Amino acid sequence: MGVVQHLIVEQFGVHVGRHGGRLRVMQIGEGTVSERLVQEAPLLHLECVLIATRGVSFSADAVAACTERGIPIYFLDGRGRPYGALYSAGLTGTVLTRREQLLAYADRRGVALAKAFAEGKITNQAGFLRYVAKYRKEREPDLYRELRWAAGEVLDHLEELRRLEADRVEEIRGEILSIEGRAAQKYWDALRLVIPERYGWPGREGRGAKDPVNAALNYGYGILYGQVERSLVLAGLDPYGGFIHADRPGKPSLVFDLIEEFRQVVVDRTIVGMVNKGAKLRLDERGLLVEESRRAIAEKVLARLEAAERYERKRQPLRVILQSQARHIATFVRGDRPAYRPFIARW
Repeated sequence: MGVVQHLIVEQFGVHVGRHGGRLRVMQIGEGTVSERLVQEAPLLHLECVLIATRGVSFSADAVAACTERGIPIYFLDGRGRPYGALYSAGLTGTVLTRREQLLAYADRRGVALAKAFAEGKITNQAGFLRYVAKYRKEREPDLYRELRWAAGEVLDHLEELRRLEADRVEEIRGEILSIEGRAAQKYWDALRLVIPERYGWPGREGRGAKDPVNAALNYGYGILYGQVERSLVLAGLDPYGGFIHADRPGKPSLVFDLIEEFRQVVVDRTIVGMVNKGAKLRLDERGLLVEESRRAIAEKVLARLEAAERYERKRQPLRVILQSQARHIATFVRGDRPAYRPFIARW
């Protein structure tokens, strides 16, 4: 049996149970007692379980085995939007870090965090455009220059961001969101130049997108959301206590804040790479990605999280970097770290 780090369950009507030291996904026969093994994963190497369809049942033993070993179980709908997650109850038992996180919202720590998240997003957007450009320098020099120019325009927004000063993040939240939005518009306009025409990409669209590229991006972000939330919980933080994104019941604002540093390096790079290599991203009659496409995206995004990047003087998997950034937020709000610095990829 091979090593399985990410168990992806996408078949309707299956049952996930525990059998010794592994999880088994079984297809239950209709009208009979017959069962068929779909896949299995040793618990020893398992990092997460991703449920990406309806009609899946879990045994209590399987849930207990995952929570005892710190293996999260994520639930996504057909568009990749996370609607639930299971962790060990003990992970939410921290108090000191959460108290300081909530207090930081009302002082300059919150301002520093909000500006850092936005800086990480903008810098990585510009970095990804330059990364895409460098492979076109010889064969498409005009496109190379246009992408490089767009990267510079995105970076220009950093100066505007750095000039912002306030005692509370509420005083400048609107300005930060405006700066982010204008930088993002230039970023996505530039990426339109490298998305093959056969995909009919209309530009970036979020919720409710009906084209395959946006559907793939949204699905990839949904997978990344779960990883970010897990990292925050493990760091003792409240995923719902954000700084840039406004508070709203049921909205994990801090997840939306921290994910901004990682969208480009984890998801955008993966999906743009897939479409430029001719990936067949297909939608069904409802405008949802078909099972084959969802599995391909999930596998590549999760594999990308295992890819190593330069970080703190050594190469580390992006999954570990994400966890470290969450811990840096925690140590910063507690006063154990003088500043929070966003993750900037080495493109």
